[in-house]
Amino acid sequence: MSETVIKLENLTKKFGNFSAVNSINLEVCRGETIGLVGPNGAGKTTTIKMIAKILRPNSGKILISTNHSGLRDLQHVSSTVSQIGFLIDIPNFYNMTGYQLLKYFAKIQRYPKDKIENRIDELLKLFKLSEWKHENVRNYSKGMTQKLGIIQAILHDPEIVILDEPQTGLDPLARIEIRKYIRELQSLGKTIFVASHMLYEISEVCDKIALINYGKIIGFDTVENLALTLKTSELNCLLLKPPEAEKLPLLLNRMVERLNPYLDQNLDPNISKIPIVYNVERQGFKLYFDGKNDSKVEILRILVNDFKSDFAIISFTQPKTTQLERIYSQMVIDNTPEGTIKLTRDDFKDE
Repeated sequence: MSETVIKLENLTKKFGNFSAVNSINLEVCRGETIGLVGPNGAGKTTTIKMIAKILRPNSGKILISTNHSGLRDLQHVSSTVSQIGFLIDIPNFYNMTGYQLLKYFAKIQRYPKDKIENRIDELLKLFKLSEWKHENVRNYSKGMTQKLGIIQAILHDPEIVILDEPQTGLDPLARIEIRKYIRELQSLGKTIFVASHMLYEISEVCDKIALINYGKIIGFDTVENLALTLKTSELNCLLLKPPEAEKLPLLLNRMVERLNPYLDQNLDPNISKIPIVYNVERQGFKLYFDGKNDSKVEILRILVNDFKSDFAIISFTQPKTTQLERIYSQMVIDNTPEGTIKLTRDDFKDE
């Protein structure tokens, strides 16, 4: 069985009468990458700050695996836990150079003195900050400061890495580099806990997703298993060339008729009035189907064989990111407490 390295038991944090985190239960196993997803104010950062011992819970426990034994109550562990690395929010650093800061962090984390220089240079090169090694951090851009924050979190080669919005302020290329490094940490067996609003980043690197809303975990599983809660499942079928516009209505009718046994028979009209839709901009079809793996196989077989004179398929996928967006919005909407402002699906369009 997988070893549990972080366990939250009925974890609760209140600010006055407001429950920022409300009786959370969660287990993270060694080597897993867990994504914590939720709207602003859902309790993500508060949860991470309690794990980092920046905040003290009102009730409940945080149990962690230490170098010396099994799970121990975090409150009874020394304030510096050398096997955990943290990035909390957007970092603010002392008025020092990047090198001075990293050397300071390496020393307080008791990183071997004879390896500090090489480790700093290795990570600065990885994150393309080598030329800024001796520049004062006040001259760093927001994205560069965020990179420096990630470096300090992993500088001492921790077993557990906890990152709060690590992609904030980074350009698209830098976000790709962060995902690449997270995968490298995964290959080394590191346990990674990531809080993020960027659903694509989460879906690309995480083994499991924990959905949090109003301080409660409302879903925790793989994206694939969470997708089973969706009211609809969809497939994207991209074409080599667009079909002739005048023939498109008839083509859609033929497709619906031929694929009918595998399409969603209870499609919510608020999502789509028809089970197959053609997207002109993407040059492809979106198909709402029954969610079964066998149906995906049959749909592809029929499209390739029965419609080969109508179009050529260049891509046939069940989009993971789109799934997560819909899971996220649906579960948050469904779990909004009575007496609060209800979110609608339109609130999630730009996520």
